[in-house]
Amino acid sequence: MLSAIKDFFRSELQSSPHETNEQRRNLACAALLLEVAIVDQKLDRSELNTLKRVLTQSFNLSNEQCEKLITLAESQQADATSTYQFTQLVNEFCTDEEKYLLIRGMWSIAYADGSLDKYEEYIIRKVAELIYVSHSQFIRAKLEVRPD
Repeated sequence: MLSAIKDFFRSELQSSPHETNEQRRNLACAALLLEVAIVDQKLDRSELNTLKRVLTQSFNLSNEQCEKLITLAESQQADATSTYQFTQLVNEFCTDEEKYLLIRGMWSIAYADGSLDKYEEYIIRKVAELIYVSHSQFIRAKLEVRPD
């Protein structure tokens, strides 16, 4: 994950001793969604709009958090590292349905610009495996959002 984004999540996750599991889950999911938007080194406006929509609708992040994430992604899109810390939180705090919705959201972002990059597909596949989403669910999510 990008170093500035990683720092953002670290500060958000440690910002309050009363941080709820839901907030931790939402922020971990947001980090993984963001990775799809930046993994191909092209931060397309349609991907960013889809990212913001998925973050606000599915993971209850504030507009301020969404805007900060997007700004960080635009300025820091080159320093990718591991997604393990985020998938670990997803496994700890997400239900099977929430994991499926995360993968579906990742596919939505990947398809938002009209083309599926091999790196986008790779990161979605990797995350799906790490959060124990079955291959059939992985394919179902892809087919549900794939443009015709």
